[in-house]
Amino acid sequence: MLPGVISLIAIIAGIIILLFFIGIGIYNSIVSLRNKVDNSWHQIDVQLRKRYDLIPNLMETVKGYAKHERETLQNVINARKIGIDAKTVKEQAKAENMITGTLKSLFALSENYPNLKADQHFLKLMEQLNGIESNIAYARQFYNDMVMKFNTRIQTFPGNIFARMFNFLSRDYFEIEEISAREPVKVKF
Repeated sequence: MLPGVISLIAIIAGIIILLFFIGIGIYNSIVSLRNKVDNSWHQIDVQLRKRYDLIPNLMETVKGYAKHERETLQNVINARKIGIDAKTVKEQAKAENMITGTLKSLFALSENYPNLKADQHFLKLMEQLNGIESNIAYARQFYNDMVMKFNTRIQTFPGNIFARMFNFLSRDYFEIEEISAREPVKVKF
């Protein structure tokens, strides 16, 4: 009888040890995904800072040509400040939607000033802004991919048990709120 009890205790101890290591693996994978989400958010922040740093130079160039377009210029400045001051993903998304809208107005404004469109400094700034916008789009996509993986991990079994135990919360996606930005582009020939 004694060897059977020892075997049963060994099996139970083995199962407990196995479950312990599985738990450690699940916990570590959740922490790893959370850190990837945080890192990808910081990558967006880096690109947004580049954009924020570029906007004043763009504004100064446009001011020289479009002195009477104060409202458009002020809207860009205000949107930039809101973006810099944003603290959460939702606030940042809202601010970025505002910045995108105001920059569109600024670009439309440049259409009214042929000398501005031909200005080499303006063209260089626009080229830099286009590159930054591409980087922002990529960083947003990567961030949303990481959020999806993290949220899936903490919402599915057995990760959801660990998520509740260790207070891992779902993260917000970086979403476009502007309805016109979701519409397909209309092309006319």
